Amino acid sequence: MMRFIECPRDAMQGWPEHIPAADKIRYLNALLDVGFDTLDFGSFVSAKAIPQMADTTEVLKGLKPAGNTKLLAIIANVRGATDALAFDAISYLGFPFSISETFQLRNTNKTIAASLEEVQMIQELCLKHGKQLVIYISMGFGNPYGDPYSTEIVLQWAERFAEMGISILSLADTVGVAKPDDIATLFSRLIPAYPGVEFGAHFHSTPQAWEEKIAAAYDNGCRRFDSAMHGIGGCPMAQDDLVGNIATENMVAFCEKRGIGIPLDKEALFKAGALADEVFRH
Repeated sequence: MMRFIECPRDAMQGWPEHIPAADKIRYLNALLDVGFDTLDFGSFVSAKAIPQMADTTEVLKGLKPAGNTKLLAIIANVRGATDALAFDAISYLGFPFSISETFQLRNTNKTIAASLEEVQMIQELCLKHGKQLVIYISMGFGNPYGDPYSTEIVLQWAERFAEMGISILSLADTVGVAKPDDIATLFSRLIPAYPGVEFGAHFHSTPQAWEEKIAAAYDNGCRRFDSAMHGIGGCPMAQDDLVGNIATENMVAFCEKRGIGIPLDKEALFKAGALADEVFRH
C-alpha cells in the first residue's frame, strides 16, 4: 500500500514571504482532513537559520486531532529533538543526515561524524519516549559540491543506520539530480536487503522529470513517497534556486494512471489545494 507523506514544512520553509501562524494552522488542518499517512508539519530548528519555522510550537498547539495521520517534525540536533519530544501529538522526528560533508556543515553546522553522534543520542531519546526517528539520507543521489558520491556510499550508510535500529530511511534528492538508473539501483538493492526497514523517496524535481523518478522508485519496490501540494518547496540551505518538491497532485495522477489505490479523500485534497493557492500567494 502506498504511503503518502505530505510535506508542507518543506513547502513553507523556503517561502520568501512570511506566512502567519494562523494561515499555517488553517492550511495544516485542511491537510489533516485528506488522510495522508504522515504530515511533515514543522521543525524545531534554529529560528535564525529557518525563520519561517520559528512559530512551530504555536502552530502545533493550533492543530486539531490528527486522526490516522501521524505528525512528523524535523530536528537537526539533540536540543531540537528534546523540544519535539515534549509534545505527545508528534509521532516522528525527522533528521536530515547528509552524506555530503559540505552540505551537512551548511545544513546543521556539524560534520558527518558529529552528526552521527547526534543521531545515536536522538535515537536513544526516541526509544525512551516512544517516538520513531526517520533518517533522511540527504544528497542521497549526488551533490553539486564535488564531495565523494556513489551508490555504494549510500548502501554503507543505510547499513549503519539499520544496525542502529532505525527503521525508516528516506532517500532525499535534495537538489534534484537523481537519475532513474541510480534510483532503481538503490531501491532494488536496499529493500530486499533490509526487510525490517521502510525505505522512502523524497524527490525534488523539475516539472519535466518527476514521473521518471517516481516510476523508477515504485517499480523497484518503494511505497513511501514524500510530496507537497503544487510541488512547492525545496531546501533553502542547499542552493539559491530551489528545485521544487514532487507535487502531490502528480503523485495522485501517477497512482491513477497505474491503477494504484489512493488512500486519500479527493474532495478534501481539492479543498487543501485551493487553500494552498491562498497561503502561497505572491
